[in-house]
Amino acid sequence: MPRSEFRGPVLLTGAGREGQVGEAVARALADRGATLLLVDRNPDQARDRASALTRAGFQAFSFGCDLADDAAVADLASRVHREHGNALGALVHLAGGFAMSGAVGESDVEVYHRMISINLTTAFLVTRAFLPLVRAGRGAIVYFASEAALPGAKVAKVAAYAAAKSAVATLMRAVAQDERDSGVRANALAPSSIRTAANVQSMGDNVRYVEREEVACAVAFLCSDDASAITGQLIALS
Repeated sequence: MPRSEFRGPVLLTGAGREGQVGEAVARALADRGATLLLVDRNPDQARDRASALTRAGFQAFSFGCDLADDAAVADLASRVHREHGNALGALVHLAGGFAMSGAVGESDVEVYHRMISINLTTAFLVTRAFLPLVRAGRGAIVYFASEAALPGAKVAKVAAYAAAKSAVATLMRAVAQDERDSGVRANALAPSSIRTAANVQSMGDNVRYVEREEVACAVAFLCSDDASAITGQLIALS
């Protein structure tokens, strides 16, 4: 295993299924020597990702957690502290999701609540719970926004998702400003459609995608000391 570039384990939420973004991000971080703490709402998916990395000779541990549940996230943070020490080298919050909400006048309020919950609430709760560990490691936080959060983006019929991801970007900026003196950096990626198994199945192959590996490289860079001067930035990937 390569020498770690991180001052503690890296916690990655939204580990996801095979063929999704989390798989590529986890491998890129593992290649740089990170001990990975993989979190997913579905514990079996987190376990599968950790097992695949362990078989490849890396260090990875899995956790199941509903990241929209304040008490569950607090329990997770306590467990991570107890089992993996008091410092994280980085926190990568990939957990989230997409759904069409329809034109605002005819929109589905349940979709609105779900988009806010899985994208924004999870980001807020995870940040609040794990900031003490990231501070101790003088680490980095990487959030996932979306091209829908960029100025001039096309957001018709996806207002709920766009609002949630725009709020994630605002949360990132607040954390970057709050934590500058503590040595914690915070940035967010705003990718267009990523070539995942699910996206290809739903949208086909004749779409301009960002490759999973490109996303993973951007995450690894932002978590590294090579990005020590970068904080508070919303970075488009297209």
